Amino acid sequence: MPLTSTLRMAALALLWGSGFLWIKLALNHGLSPAQITITRCALGTAVLLLLARSAGQRLPRDRATWTRLAIAALFCNAIPFALFSIGEQTVDSGIAGVMNATTPLWSLLLGILLGTDRGLGRIRLTGLFLGFAGTLLIFAPWQRSAGLLTWGALSLLAAAASYAIAFAYMARKLTDQGAPIAMSAAQLLAATAWTTLSVPTAGALHTDATGLLAITALGILGTGVTFYLNYRLIADEGPTSAATVGYLLPVVSVALGALVLNESTGPRIWAGMAVVLTGVAMTRTRRTSEGDVAGCPPAADGASAPVTLLKATQSRQTEDGLPAAAPPSPAERAHDDNPQVIRQPSPLRGAGNGAPSPH
Repeated sequence: MPLTSTLRMAALALLWGSGFLWIKLALNHGLSPAQITITRCALGTAVLLLLARSAGQRLPRDRATWTRLAIAALFCNAIPFALFSIGEQTVDSGIAGVMNATTPLWSLLLGILLGTDRGLGRIRLTGLFLGFAGTLLIFAPWQRSAGLLTWGALSLLAAAASYAIAFAYMARKLTDQGAPIAMSAAQLLAATAWTTLSVPTAGALHTDATGLLAITALGILGTGVTFYLNYRLIADEGPTSAATVGYLLPVVSVALGALVLNESTGPRIWAGMAVVLTGVAMTRTRRTSEGDVAGCPPAADGASAPVTLLKATQSRQTEDGLPAAAPPSPAERAHDDNPQVIRQPSPLRGAGNGAPSPH
């Protein structure tokens, strides 16, 4: 992998993983969840609008597309962004990052309930239970001080489930759309409109320079810039490199929480994170008899950018709402041009082995 792509992947993991830290800092310095959500969406929209303009892309003009984008924005941006801010009022930022990694587990569970995921084998089922077992290990409901049935913990899990609902909807309603940057800008614009409904509950603004810096970093870097970095990484190297970031996000969020905020990271937290990520990896596999290979980890998190880009750049979706195919990377195109090279199947091209984009 070229050095520029490696650095871009590292920057993407750092910026996405730090999103939970920025939320926590904003909360600690006087901003309310509503204020954080509104400002984040607005700043992210501004960044994407500028990027779309520089790329010569225009916002959609038909009512049907805007209606679909409004629904996607509700479940992919407005609701989870708000829930992560609410959850982090009582839950550490590092744990919030790990809870975000449960999104593929919710996607699989949703596919089972709706009857759209018919490739459930023992490995994937074990991964589903293992992932949620890791969640139990992290929150340790047997301890009074760290129970799972708290509003903070439930908010974080609901945010991850909201992403799963969004992916399933977008896979069916927002595929094969042109102008990916403009589409994502439009989605965040719709999310900003949704969040303005919470203005009456936002309260008065009482913050300091640290709070303003945190929310600015969250909106511009953690929402707008990360979207573009992810887009370039997929376009230049293919989705596998971008999907690798999914394994790094919880590690980054836990490490930053410990280093910056002095959050507790005992053996139970790290063990729970390992169990969750192992379960996620297992759910991204299919039976080899179906001709599929192991899938990649997810790259979506509570701080990620809109998913419209990946839906536009990846032409085919899996049944559980996760993208399964993407434009070939330069290396893949080189294989296609050389008939003497035996093409190996991409880990993202088997049915149901996709890796979702972005918080």
